[in-house]
Amino acid sequence: MACSDQEKADIIAQYKQGSSAQNLSAKYGVSERTIYRWAQICGEMNPGEKQTFTAKEYDRLLRRVNKLENIISILKAVNCTVHAPLKKKLCELELLYDQYDVHTLCEALDVSCGTFYNRILCNKRGNAWFEKRREEYCILIREVFDEYRQVLGAEKIRTILVQRGHQVSTEYVARLMKEMGVASIRSIAKQDYIKLNAPEKKRNILRQRFQADRPNQIWVSDVTCFKLGERYLYTCVILDLFSRKIVAYNVSKKNSTQLITSTFKIAWEQHSPDDGLIFHSDRGAQYTAYRFRQLLHERSVEQSFSNSGKPHDNAVAESFFATLKEEDLYRKDYTSEAAFKRGLTAYIEFYNTQRPHRTLKNQTPCQVEELFVSNSQ
Repeated sequence: MACSDQEKADIIAQYKQGSSAQNLSAKYGVSERTIYRWAQICGEMNPGEKQTFTAKEYDRLLRRVNKLENIISILKAVNCTVHAPLKKKLCELELLYDQYDVHTLCEALDVSCGTFYNRILCNKRGNAWFEKRREEYCILIREVFDEYRQVLGAEKIRTILVQRGHQVSTEYVARLMKEMGVASIRSIAKQDYIKLNAPEKKRNILRQRFQADRPNQIWVSDVTCFKLGERYLYTCVILDLFSRKIVAYNVSKKNSTQLITSTFKIAWEQHSPDDGLIFHSDRGAQYTAYRFRQLLHERSVEQSFSNSGKPHDNAVAESFFATLKEEDLYRKDYTSEAAFKRGLTAYIEFYNTQRPHRTLKNQTPCQVEELFVSNSQ
């Protein structure tokens, strides 16, 4: 129930004259807590008397005004009154969680903070609404983070989200960023630079010894470019050195770290190599990017690089691309990206399962792997 200023003044006057808050609450339909708050704000002030405040009192009043403004905003936002059933009030307050502090939310609808916390903790464990909201904000945060070149922290990302109509707190954004492993590159730029340029980390482990004792022991990778009409398509492949089998491939319009990363993840998910895998490539910016090298580090993969200006150090991958172009790409007239991808898939299937390899004594990569599995049993 909304009270006019005159009604509030009458209630406060009766309270000061000795009427109990309980009786006044029943009479006017206002909660006892609200009556106590009105009386506290008014105090014993005489409207005609000039008042002076200390700096501490002034700050306290400012905080109180800000809190009351938030309470007004909450009351306007919820679809119930302070006299609604507790379950309804809790449902409404849930929708505003992380937009206002819990004490202000509870005071607005006269709800116990302990009751509200119990509701929130229970719902976080099993309520799909929280998980859906979390997923939505993870996407929004990632979009803003990438849009602003990965330089913004939680506070600035929160500001941009609010400007775009999303009410969220800095603490919530920071928590989701931590869960996603997202951090402003400004804070780690120097460390990344040192890691990316540490010469001892860019070792050539293979040294043109292109042999392996078992599948998924050594993977080699490279990227090639093919012009399709007026645009270019970039193809990344990962090849198992033991059987010369293409274990993963991907196509993109950009020669980016994302292309390398996505291809590696495909290979990893499909083949689940044991610890000790060696990943060899040239020193292209995509392979030396901290993001990709960190991915390998997380999976205990040792990275090997060709020496600068030595294409023969990655001869196996280079040879595959030469074969691919001579036997397929230069012989076909692909008119669309979709047709190109279908043709690439068909050729790699042919390459792995039907095409004999001189290095493999005229066996196919799949035959070599099948023979290894058979001898290991």
